[in-house]
Amino acid sequence: MDIPQELKTDIKAFSDRWEEATLRDWLTTLPNQLAANMAESRFGDLPRWRSSLASLPKLKAQSTELNASSIAVNGAISAEQRTALEIALRGLHPWRKGPFSLFGIDIDTEWRSDFKWDRLKNVIDPLDGRRVLDVGCGSGYHCWRMKGAGASEVIGIDPTPLFVLQFKALQTYIQSPEVHVLPLTLEQLPGKLRAFDTTFSMGVLYHRRAPIDHLTDLRDTLKPGGQLVLETLVVAGDVNTVFVPPGRYARMGNVWFLPSPEALISWMGKAGFVDIELLDVSQTTIDEQRSTDWMTFFSLANFLDPNDPAKTVEGHPAPTRALITARVADA
Repeated sequence: MDIPQELKTDIKAFSDRWEEATLRDWLTTLPNQLAANMAESRFGDLPRWRSSLASLPKLKAQSTELNASSIAVNGAISAEQRTALEIALRGLHPWRKGPFSLFGIDIDTEWRSDFKWDRLKNVIDPLDGRRVLDVGCGSGYHCWRMKGAGASEVIGIDPTPLFVLQFKALQTYIQSPEVHVLPLTLEQLPGKLRAFDTTFSMGVLYHRRAPIDHLTDLRDTLKPGGQLVLETLVVAGDVNTVFVPPGRYARMGNVWFLPSPEALISWMGKAGFVDIELLDVSQTTIDEQRSTDWMTFFSLANFLDPNDPAKTVEGHPAPTRALITARVADA
């Protein structure tokens, strides 16, 4: 199968950069995975999204900012180019993770992903010189922050083609060859890859029917001594508390298990992690997740009980997220 045009530069970069045997082996199967996961026969909107990407005006970035709340690209732009840029970017609606600012156009995304980054940036291992994996990365906001924090290579994976093309829109102007977003699930990575210094899984675990399998797969992406940064929905309780929503949870139909932080720590120990630390537990607010002009569908405010914001519309505990780090034992 042919490599999708928008991902050919990624394969070239990997071919030039990767030296580890497990990564070199992956290169033999990765092109076919990318082609299958970006097939227009599977995603009817892909031609429209690709058209929006192709219509981005040719602009030259005079400066970029990867360490501020909003990932920003600055440079000269005419009124005609600004109109064309905004039309192209709006053609990639909905924008869920961000925010971004391109040549003065502010993309106010559903999630203020900088809030999450602010909670974790000073409590995880420094990313300087590290190869980083971001599982379920969406459009790649946190990938850019990881690069800004000094990572030598960042690979984000997310199975949603729209998010890959949103990332490519940013990459058109930022042009950082060490940052990638690929249309993959964690399960599609080779087993026992053991190639990353830090792996992030944020907002993924509760979507998995087999959460300990997910934790084990995350462990196997890491080198000995590597760090996992995990963020997921939790509920109050003790080490034996795991909430299984009987139907929808905050109007999501694919939420399977919400453990207490203590139960989650126990799961991580069973999956083989050591040095497990609970760093933060925070209820998600409507300042952090909300509908905007760039994500016009329902959001958190619509998912909470209007008479009791401590509960979801189904009567369950409102979304609360825990941040935990752990490590793979040294060899």
